[in-house]
Amino acid sequence: MLLVIDVGNTHITLGVFDQKKLKATFRMTAKQPRTSDEYGIQLCNLLLNRDFDIREIEDVIISSVVPDIMHSLGSAIIKYFHVKPIVPTTLDMGLRIHTEHPKEIGPDRIVDAVAAYEKYGGPVIVIDFGTATTYDVVSGDGVFEGGVISPGIRTSARALWGDAAMLPEIEIKKPDSVIAKETVSSMQGGLVFGYIGQTEYIIKKIKAAGFADAKVVATGGLGNIIVPETDVIDIYDPNLTLEGLRLIYEKRKKAE
Repeated sequence: MLLVIDVGNTHITLGVFDQKKLKATFRMTAKQPRTSDEYGIQLCNLLLNRDFDIREIEDVIISSVVPDIMHSLGSAIIKYFHVKPIVPTTLDMGLRIHTEHPKEIGPDRIVDAVAAYEKYGGPVIVIDFGTATTYDVVSGDGVFEGGVISPGIRTSARALWGDAAMLPEIEIKKPDSVIAKETVSSMQGGLVFGYIGQTEYIIKKIKAAGFADAKVVATGGLGNIIVPETDVIDIYDPNLTLEGLRLIYEKRKKAE
């Protein structure tokens, strides 16, 4: 079996694949410092709790936007799973990149782009609703053309209640009406309706820039709030990043 690990700024998302079938997913916090033993024990416990035999994990592939934790996490994989994890770079994921500084593109964006192109074809616009929201474009012939990065909806929310002394911390959800009668609903409306508007406008501008026929594929934990409220997104695939890691792993194995 294959263990895929996506290290984001807020969460570490894991998936276990048996061939092409995703058998289970897990989430851990990313911001808490851990030793290699703490990572190893927690990973083993997550798998054992779902009746996986850790001896059946044959390979591990990791995509990370948090370099500081990679030494401990990589050491944990070696120590507890007895395999050396594959950590492909942005330029080593099998996708042509047409940007000024390809090495600066976050690996998570390329993983999403690989998955969206392989699963749904191109041209495709890929949206990842995470700590940052990314909008990336892959051409019809499989070239990563670039994209847009904006603050994620939860990041915007934290800035709102963190910098405004009289505004409370709130649950992020769509209010019943865009015209709110009290503070909490006012904030929820600004965040959710504002983000729907941002999504629709950015997609409109990307399509007008030469990608009118592009399919729009979204992923990310907060996508389930935005996707039902707009018709500009064609597909919501919550496991897109995990599938991308599997596809990159399979391509590397074929090339060996």
